[in-house]
Amino acid sequence: MSLFSLEDDARSAFDTLKVGGIAIVPNDVGYSILGGSGPALRRIFQTKGRAASKLNAMVGNADIHRALHVCSQRGRDIVTAITEDYDLPLGCIAPCRADHPLLRTLTADTVAASTLNNTLVILLNAGKFHAAITRLSFQESHPLFGSSANRSLSGTKFTVEGIEPEIKAIADVVVDHGLQKYHAYGASSTLLNVETLEVVRVGSCYESIRYIVERHFGITLSPPLAAALSR
Repeated sequence: MSLFSLEDDARSAFDTLKVGGIAIVPNDVGYSILGGSGPALRRIFQTKGRAASKLNAMVGNADIHRALHVCSQRGRDIVTAITEDYDLPLGCIAPCRADHPLLRTLTADTVAASTLNNTLVILLNAGKFHAAITRLSFQESHPLFGSSANRSLSGTKFTVEGIEPEIKAIADVVVDHGLQKYHAYGASSTLLNVETLEVVRVGSCYESIRYIVERHFGITLSPPLAAALSR
């Protein structure tokens, strides 16, 4: 018997998000706090104490990535290699289709807080729960955004017990699936612009991602000078 009710928990969290609530959910790269509306995302932002320059990240799957990201064939191939062939998580950055129905449901303020120079971060392939909730997001055309479930700059949390009380207090639903897969890294996802090959953040599985891009595409990734391991 499974320890966790993936589909039921994903449905409960998604239904809460769809009506404007907030959910704390598990991902292989740590717990996230998500919103599906402008007011929810603003409350998350304020409670975390995030700097105005920080952006929301979208949680998505391959269908959402293909629908929203505008990528060259090389960019698509890099994403496939990392997330499918090697089955690793990736914070995928690429130009986006701002006029897509998934993004047109958002207010201008929410889009501005979630994109930079028309690029969008989508967290891909971050575990079984992530797959279940992003499938609902795509099927029901309701985008989900958020960030790590923590006070800003306090480090990624890989158990619900590690999340600060004030962060848990604003969540309408908390999905506790125990210790998350990539806890040994102590970091959220690696953020990679798959078009420019800029490493925006060094995170979980970075060395493996670097190896994949170098071996299969002949490109050596360079981390940012001040490589932040979590946010």
